[in-house]
Formats: sequence, structure tokens, C-alpha cells
Amino acid sequence: MAQSNIKVAVQKFGNFLSSMVMPNISAFIAWGLITALFIPTGIFPNESLAKLVDPMVTYLLPLLIGYTGGKLVHDQRGGVVGAIVTMGVIVGADIPMFLGAMIMGPLGGYVIKKFDQLIEGKVKAGFEMLVNNFSAGILGGFFAILAFLAIGPAVTTFTGWLVTGVDWLLATGLLPLTSIIIEPAKVLFLNNAINHGVLSPIGLEQAKTTGKSILFLLEANPGPGIGVLLAFSIFGKGTAKRSAPGAAIIQFFGGIHEIYFPYILMRPMLFFAVILGGMSGIFTLMLLGGGLASPASPGSIIAIMAVTPPQGSAYLANIAGVLVAGIVSFVLSSFILKTGKQKDEDIEEAARKMQEMKGKKSSVSNVFAANTGTMPEKVSKIIFACDAGMGSSAMGASLLRKKVKEAGMNIAVTNTAISNLPSDAQIVITQEELTPRAQKQVPNAYHISVDNFLSSPEYDQLINRLKNPETAELQEIVEDAEAVVPSGDPHTDDALLREENIFLNQEFATKEEAIRFAGNVLVKAGYVKESYIDAMIARDEMTSTYMGNDVAIPHGTEEAKKDVLNSGFTVLQVPNGVDFDGQKVRLIFGIAGKDGTHLEILSGIAVTCSDMANIEKLVEAKSAREIMDILNDK
Repeated sequence: MAQSNIKVAVQKFGNFLSSMVMPNISAFIAWGLITALFIPTGIFPNESLAKLVDPMVTYLLPLLIGYTGGKLVHDQRGGVVGAIVTMGVIVGADIPMFLGAMIMGPLGGYVIKKFDQLIEGKVKAGFEMLVNNFSAGILGGFFAILAFLAIGPAVTTFTGWLVTGVDWLLATGLLPLTSIIIEPAKVLFLNNAINHGVLSPIGLEQAKTTGKSILFLLEANPGPGIGVLLAFSIFGKGTAKRSAPGAAIIQFFGGIHEIYFPYILMRPMLFFAVILGGMSGIFTLMLLGGGLASPASPGSIIAIMAVTPPQGSAYLANIAGVLVAGIVSFVLSSFILKTGKQKDEDIEEAARKMQEMKGKKSSVSNVFAANTGTMPEKVSKIIFACDAGMGSSAMGASLLRKKVKEAGMNIAVTNTAISNLPSDAQIVITQEELTPRAQKQVPNAYHISVDNFLSSPEYDQLINRLKNPETAELQEIVEDAEAVVPSGDPHTDDALLREENIFLNQEFATKEEAIRFAGNVLVKAGYVKESYIDAMIARDEMTSTYMGNDVAIPHGTEEAKKDVLNSGFTVLQVPNGVDFDGQKVRLIFGIAGKDGTHLEILSGIAVTCSDMANIEKLVEAKSAREIMDILNDK
């Protein structure tokens, strides 16, 4: 458990570092292109346009990083203060302050966030703007002076040590050994942290002096990855072999290195292939004098060529570095695959393992997803499915049902537990983590995965597909569709949600604490037995009960339905939010459902919470009655 927590903490820290740089990569590329084109040794030397180079690298790029870092911590106000204090570290140093911006930007955002929390609810009406503007200005100015006097010189010294260390590695020929760390770290999803958090700031300092830096290619080189994928294309087996050619195109030309990680996870021996491939590529770059003028992101061969300095020798060196890395990786990968005893590669399982290691949704995992089935020509029923069939699926079904009705289509939208999916199901919608289970239950259905039940774009995409001329002759739905929510006012049963079960201004350290609080409320209200609380915790561990739009709906598992005495709800207002697996939740609806009697009010809650304006009203409500009125749409 401790090891897992350390891994998650490292990944979150690495993700935070890269999140300051990644949104601004286009600005780095713009600077690199202007540098390559217009400096005296560029393709089209131009003394006037070359004047853009120094201000961009000195002021624009660090300020963008500082602003982004502050905004990550405390939204717009954090971004503004982050930029102010970053200016102090810029002026307080005589080198580009990328590392300084990565320190001061988040620090500025943190300072103003803590100040805002300190004065929350204490400012008199009419003075909010005055306090907001002057607090940001005073704190920003103070920390800008601190950065100018202390942080800037300190970061300058530290950066000097790093550059000296890199120069020493180059001089002694030891730089290729960095692949021993870089290549495994990529598969552990620390690639962006290493590339943009460490290598890019040092590389930019080198590039400002020499016009290029080899550091930009240590992690971005697509050679090791393309070697693995080409080996699978020829010597792989099963779905891995079939999917490898497409993955190779995405990796090499699209620059999405993440796509080859599952292949390595299937055969851990392949770590040696990418490590030796990376080392060979770096050695070649050192030998021929390769390097880039600015970071290449994504790590595509196209991006690499675009930011290669405009000299023939630089192009030759960089292409050779990629080719050598690819060839070495391919040869070793082929040997490993040909001599291995594994008969078939389960790329889907490896992709799921990769996503678990990443700790969040993978942008390329859908490439390996099993066949989702064929869209039926005539659709009469859409089924939402979740583990228990009474919480997230009911909310999703109510929202889609509303969209179907607005589109004028005659399609039944129902919800159920995955274990109860009928064999004749046509379209099944589930949370991403549950889709494999649903596919096994009804393999002939058309499956759709969503990650946000309250505002998923998949809903509108599905509606658009269903409205196609090819689906114009839809079957008439049966009037007694089992799980359709009855028409009429869905909010009339006060026994389901009572004022005494609504709690305002709550604070929770963890999601488990919040879920247990909600469970205890349900127990005290007579809705459930005490054993239901542990079932709520277990259900959230299976699949997060975060629904999107700052809303979570913790409820019990399928097996815990026997512990429900009566249907009922509790509402917890958490203005400062509580973390649900990386998602901020400000409204918690604890649910106990018996015999479907809770579905009507849950449907109304889903529709209400699909609008962020209503979410803000609920979070800002000052009384339980006010929350009741908003939910009842009075």
C-alpha cells in the first residue's frame, strides 16, 4: 500500500510539473521556429525579426509557465499572481528562468489561495472587488521582490550546476546512460515530468547559447518505440500483432509515445530493447552533433524535423539518431519476441494495466479496446448499466431520455445492473471501467463508454447517429418498458429527501470520510442498515461514484440491496470540495434505493445537476429549504 501511495504521489507531482509546460508548447515551438529562421545563422537571416528571440525566451515563455502554474493551483487569480511573482525571478536572474517560473508560479497561486480561504465570508458586501484586487497586487508585489532578491539568484546557481553536470556527462561520454532512467520512467508515466520538468529548462538554456540542445531528444526520440512496434508487426501474435502497425503510425508520426507502453508491459524484457535503443540513439547524436532548437512535443518525427536547426549536418545527425535507436530496438525486440514462449499477447489487458499504472484515463487506451459491436439498424431500446443499477445508470438514463424526447425519437431509455442486462440488448452505455464486464454479459450489443454521466459528449453523438436517415424507421417502443421513469412531477415524495438530511458547509479530509458521513445519515434516518455503509465504500472502490459537474452519488453495491429498508437520500454541501480520485466534488448525494422507488427523484436531480448554473446555486445555498426548492425547481 505504501509503495502504491508513493507511486501515485510521484505520478501526480510529475503530472503537475509537465502540466505547467505542456499547454504552452506551441509558444516554445513558435520561439524555436523564429530562432531557426531569422537569427544570423538561420535559414532567412533577418536582423529586425531576430529581435523577437531574446524577449520571447526571457519573458514570454517563463511568464506563460508561471501563469499556468499559478492557475493550476488557484484558477485565474492564482494565474495572475503566479505571473507577477515570476516577473520577479525573471528580472532577478541573467538566464531564462524556466525553473524559477516552475517554482514561483505555483507558489504565487498557493499564497493567494490561502489568503482567499482566510478571508472567505469576512468581507463586507460591496468591498469584494477592492479586497480581491489589492490583495492580489500586494501579495504579488511582495513575493515578486522576494523572488528578485533571493529566488532568482538561487535558481541561477542551481541551473548552473545542472548545466555543468550535463556538460560533464557529454564530455565523459556518459550521457547515453540516462536512458537507463528515462526509458523505464516513460512507461511509468514520468516521461513528461522528465522531459518538460527537467530536460527542457536545461536544454533551453543550452539552446539560447549554442542554438540547439541534445537534451530535447533524450525523451522525445521516437526510435526506441517504433522499433518495438515494428517487431510486434512482424513477430508478434494475436491482437498485438494486428494492432501494432496502426500503433506504429500513431507513435512515429503522431508523436504519442504512450501507445507503445502496453506492448512493453506484456513483455517486460522489452525494457532492455528500448533502453539499449535509447542509449544507441543518444550516442549517435553525440557523435554527429545532433540536437534541437526547442522542445519537440509531441515526440513526432514531424515535430523533430520542424525544430531541427537549419543546417544539413543537424538534420543528418537527428535522423541518424532516430534510425539507429529504432534499428537497435527492433533487433533486440525481435529476438525477445521470437525466443519467448508466450503464445498470444492480450493487448487489451496490457492497456488496462497501463491505465491503472497511469492513475487516470489514457488518451490512447481506446485504440486497443475490444470491438464495441455494430450499431443496430433499428433501435428501440437503450440501456444504461452500472454495478448496482440504481445510481449512476439511473442518472445517465434520465438525462439521455430527456435528450431522446427533445429529439422527437421513439426510443426507450432504461437502466439496470450489469448482471441483469437482457440478452437482446441493442445499445448498452456504461462507465469506462465497467465496459469489459458489459461486453462479456451481452457481446452482441453495441457498447458505448462514458466517463462523465452528467455531461458526456457521447450522448449528443449518439443522438446524432440515431437521427441519421438510416435509422429513420425506428421500432415503436412498448408502453410498459420496465424501467422507464413515470411521467409527472418527479419531486413530490418528501419522505425520500427531507430537510434534516441535508447538511450545509461540510468539510471532509478524504472521500471515504465523506461517504461514511453520508452512510451514517442514511442509517440514522432509517433508510438502511449499518452494514450498508461499508457497501458504499466498496462500491466506490470498484468504480468511482464521481458523476461529473462536481457531483458524486455514493451508494451501495448490488449485493447490498438487501440492506436497504426504504428509499431515501441525503445531500452534503461541500463548498471547498473533497477529492474523489483526482476530481473535486462539492455536492454529494448519498443514495439508498429500494424497488425502484427512488428513481423518480434521482431523475430530477440528474437533470438539475447537468446544468453548472444549478450546481453553483446548490453550493451557495444558505439553507436546507433553499436546496430543496432548487432540486424541486420551484
